[in-house]
Amino acid sequence: MKKSSVFIIIGVNALIVLVIMLLHRENPPNVALEELKVKYAKSHEPSVDHSKLPELDREFSSPQEVTETCISCHTERHIEVMQSSHWNWERVSYVEGKGVKAIGKKNVVNNFCIGAQSNEQACAKCHIGFGMTDDEFSFENARNVDCMVCHDNSEEYLKGSATAGYPDRTVNLTQVAQSVGNPQKSNCGTCHFYSGGGNNVKHGDLEEALLATTREVDVHMAANGIDLGCTACHTAENHQMLGRLYSVSSENTNRATCEQCHTGTPHLDQLLNTHTAKVSCQACHIPEYAKENATKMAWKWSEAGRLNEGQPYHEEDSLGNHTYLSIKGEFVWERNVQPDYVWFNGHASHYLLGDTINMNQLPLKINKLLGSHDDPQAKIFPVKIHRGDQIYDKKYKYLIQPKLYAENEGDSAFWKDFNWNTAAAAGMKRINMPYSGEYDFIETEMYWPINHMVAPKANTVGCAECHTRQDGRLESLAGFYLPGRDRVEWLDYLGLFLIGASILGVALHGGIRIFMNLKNEEYTSFDINEEQKKQTEK
Repeated sequence: MKKSSVFIIIGVNALIVLVIMLLHRENPPNVALEELKVKYAKSHEPSVDHSKLPELDREFSSPQEVTETCISCHTERHIEVMQSSHWNWERVSYVEGKGVKAIGKKNVVNNFCIGAQSNEQACAKCHIGFGMTDDEFSFENARNVDCMVCHDNSEEYLKGSATAGYPDRTVNLTQVAQSVGNPQKSNCGTCHFYSGGGNNVKHGDLEEALLATTREVDVHMAANGIDLGCTACHTAENHQMLGRLYSVSSENTNRATCEQCHTGTPHLDQLLNTHTAKVSCQACHIPEYAKENATKMAWKWSEAGRLNEGQPYHEEDSLGNHTYLSIKGEFVWERNVQPDYVWFNGHASHYLLGDTINMNQLPLKINKLLGSHDDPQAKIFPVKIHRGDQIYDKKYKYLIQPKLYAENEGDSAFWKDFNWNTAAAAGMKRINMPYSGEYDFIETEMYWPINHMVAPKANTVGCAECHTRQDGRLESLAGFYLPGRDRVEWLDYLGLFLIGASILGVALHGGIRIFMNLKNEEYTSFDINEEQKKQTEK
């Protein structure tokens, strides 16, 4: 090949690189995102100072008196509250395979503390009312609506332990009543952070660290960021909150979604936007959960009841998390957990009390998130899977709702008497279902979609974490072809053939060019020699 040709090729390549460098531009700022930041940077300024209202400048003898004072001005608000699922602990929904049912915390079982029925006095700590001691609680009595639990801004309000939803005796009702305002993170967190018996037990992405956290933990709720409160996303109209707890909701309605603020095409990169058709925002933007405090990943009720010298005891791990409690059994905790992934279309099916267990399909799914790759509404969602075991009736093949709580021994409650048989009998009698007297424990699972602890842009899930042959995040998610992970044998062979043919073609073409150049040089050299010979002869 002539030296001039080499220089031409080098020059062309250099020119191409120069053009690329001149034309390259950094991505412009995401204007839509900047507008959102400006919008939510404006903090709410209350229009009323309740500490100046003469109606609240008094000593209250009961929390019901506070409620009566609230609704004397905020007329009809109590009616709105009494129509909410926060109050009723249930809503009427269509449950896949079961028809229209009223389901909620009031009557759905889980694989944490199992269920509220027969245990209302303890569970009512997370009810927005007063006096729920049993199933005779009146959901029609407006005096028992607890306005303070959601609207206290003093951070002094506290429900008592096992006091049927009444405030702790140390609470200054006057101070709280004079300090009410829009719900804060601490109001919501009182129940949602501590559900299941402790901080971050259930959800994994909702815990007390979010009260004052950093952008590395959650970009939305960070104190050094936009510092959003819960109600920025979970808005309310007439006390009907946007958002539904996945463990007790079955229909894809009234969900709080990322798209309500960010739209379905939030990226400047169109390739990323195409992912949103099948990949949820959370799947990429929440690479891990339980970033600060550990969350409970497994709960074995079958190990509960062990005593030390006749007394209940407990054991903790190095972080102070209970790994064993005589009243509850064995636990497994984890921090910085990589989610599991499922197809989810917003609909779910639930195990309801009395449903027969198919012993050939274990572990039993307490709630099943519905969806598949072929479902146009389904997307890949990150989830926490909580695994454990719980008591069931061996004869009737259904889960048992045991009686767990009582104030005193001898009342059949497991947490006092440590007798599964009497606890099962008392609990099933309470819900009017037969108990055979034969019990055992069965493995169960619950699915909790991960929506919080959104990571900064730089820490989101990388392409290679999913599009990889081994140990990828989506390794166990079947039913579709994922480039980089899956193989189609004939397509692989076709690709190898095309690559080989391309290389062969380039080599053949290059060989011919070299051969022809050599021939041309040979002919040129022969012509020159002949010409020189002729000149010499002359």
